[in-house]
Amino acid sequence: MKNIQFALIQLACSNDPVENFQKTEKAIRESASQGAQVICLQELFQSTYFCFEENQSFFKLAEAIPGKTTDRLGSLAAELGIVIIASMFEKRAAGLFHNTTAVLDADGAYLGKYRKMHIPDDPGYYEKYYFTPGDLGYLVFDTKFAKIGVLICWDQWYPEAARLTALQGAEVLVYPTAIGWDLAEVDGEMNREQYQAWQTIQRSHAVANGIPVISVNRVGEENGQQFWGGSFVANAFGRVIFQASHDQEEIAVVAVNVDSSEYYRRTWPFFRDRRIDSYGDLTKRFID
Repeated sequence: MKNIQFALIQLACSNDPVENFQKTEKAIRESASQGAQVICLQELFQSTYFCFEENQSFFKLAEAIPGKTTDRLGSLAAELGIVIIASMFEKRAAGLFHNTTAVLDADGAYLGKYRKMHIPDDPGYYEKYYFTPGDLGYLVFDTKFAKIGVLICWDQWYPEAARLTALQGAEVLVYPTAIGWDLAEVDGEMNREQYQAWQTIQRSHAVANGIPVISVNRVGEENGQQFWGGSFVANAFGRVIFQASHDQEEIAVVAVNVDSSEYYRRTWPFFRDRRIDSYGDLTKRFID
């Protein structure tokens, strides 16, 4: 069986991008020392989650991809022989920005980037102010260790995104994430319901597509939000094989069997039985 060692790095962030990068680099090195082959970072790992308000000053956090940070991560990947999946704030051109994840292969090569397709706009998550929706489509990156499909946070809620990525041959789905509870609405039962919905929808992508899912969230209090951590790994039939805490920084290295899709797709042949001739209306906003 093809077992790949994935590292989930769940951290709290400060307002200092230099400090956040150094902290993340330390966690990457620790993960590699534990045998990690693929490193999965949380969404926008270099800063606090700045989308809690609309503020032009935060645009200065954006940078070109590829660029200085991907060069540094590429060198680190080559040094340690690991794949790095890094979520960043991309400056594409003057006034044009994306929420983007770059993929660095184990030899340091920049394999490309995925731009977040689904952009939320809710209290505390004003992402439409900062990010233009992705225009690269759904992508799979053929890394040294596995074919990895990358989606980002709000993409988690859309089965179409997971399906289209899986149909391109992804062996695993990775979701860098930043999601939390509103500190002004602390309610244990509601918080549990929200987390369970978030995890359940992603586990359903594993079941429906017969591939493992890895979701990496941040943790800690930031600007009225308690980021709920809870990073997890589900196997190719949706069973949770690892889950992090809700309130602690964690570095976890988890063995993921990316060959298991063959078994689950033969046993539960959802791909075989798809009625692709009947799905045309999915491209409509609503069926009147």
